[in-house]
Amino acid sequence: MSADSTSRPLRPMHRMTFPEPGPPRPGTLATGTPVWLVTRYAEVRQVLMDPRFDRKSLHAEDAPPLLVVPNLLDAPDGLLNQDGPPHQRLRGTVQRAFTPRAIARWRPWVASVVDTLLDEFARRPRPADIVEGFTRPLPVSVISRLMGLGHADWERIRSWADHALSGGAHTAEEVGLAMREFGVFAAGLVAERRGDPGDDLVSGLVAAGDELGVDERQLVMLVLGLVVAGHETTMTALGNIVVRLLTDGRDAWPALAEDEEAAARAVEQLLRTVPLSEGRLLPGLIRRATEDVEIGGVTIPAGGVVAVQTNSANRDPDVFPPGPPDLFAPLASPTVVFGAGPHHCLGAWLARLELGLALHRLAARFPGLRAAFTPDTIEWREGQMTRSPRRLPVSW
Repeated sequence: MSADSTSRPLRPMHRMTFPEPGPPRPGTLATGTPVWLVTRYAEVRQVLMDPRFDRKSLHAEDAPPLLVVPNLLDAPDGLLNQDGPPHQRLRGTVQRAFTPRAIARWRPWVASVVDTLLDEFARRPRPADIVEGFTRPLPVSVISRLMGLGHADWERIRSWADHALSGGAHTAEEVGLAMREFGVFAAGLVAERRGDPGDDLVSGLVAAGDELGVDERQLVMLVLGLVVAGHETTMTALGNIVVRLLTDGRDAWPALAEDEEAAARAVEQLLRTVPLSEGRLLPGLIRRATEDVEIGGVTIPAGGVVAVQTNSANRDPDVFPPGPPDLFAPLASPTVVFGAGPHHCLGAWLARLELGLALHRLAARFPGLRAAFTPDTIEWREGQMTRSPRRLPVSW
């Protein structure tokens, strides 16, 4: 834990406060780079969908520094940092695997993974750590099966992923070494599937990439991104949601157990109000203006860096009812949890499927599940771009 967190208990993520929605206003990154903070829902969507705000120019020669220690999000060759036709070409290599129709076909085996993990968890002595027994292995098991990584060393992969999304827990040298090792692993996987393809996601990615003429390094970066994003964000979201439900949302437990559709609606509200990140390193999704653009009555000058604060936008009282959410109420407008526009998260539907099945079946299987922790005793996994509980003892 950091020195700061040992001096005071950190607040659970659902109790964090974020900037009030308002007109774009100046802010500063940890690197000292000035940014424009965009917080209102309509303007957040405007920035994310306007091609005059891009990612590629964040890596131009005149671009100011964004991160103190580089990580996977900062890789110029990565999918996240491409725009226009190059971005669409790269995105096209993977997006067919993540359509709602494709993901609906995965529902039975995702459900079987959930049930198997819950069977094993039920046999643990109490109190049991639900992070170790459920919230961490679930997304790992799913992405492992999707990518055909059943025999991979997931302890090493998790270490590489921690470095890939490091937010200060590792030095630049440590990140560089881990990313080189991770890259060798991914390059070997690409070569293996090219020579002996299967029906897994990596084989499909390699075939599509070769057909479209995608650069080998970019193929490797896509594999890295899928491995990291495929388990890191869902693991973080699920752990933080369990904290929310077992501390300030226990009344919702019976309804989660009764109905899969109700659980799916709850997932949308929980994702809206339980953030993945505090925004201490990057206060939002970052874009750069390629020309002067007016947003909310404020002119963002060409070259200006914009931080889109989705956590604030998802609480905009002009769009979403203020105060604690009714977890089972349908949303009047889509959230920007997964972004918007051309960079909208490819894995959004898979994350929804995993979280909905996980919450419904967890509540049905353990109707009396209760926290053997308090908000003040949670040990947090820090030093990453996201924050999540390291351990969560529970009983039933």
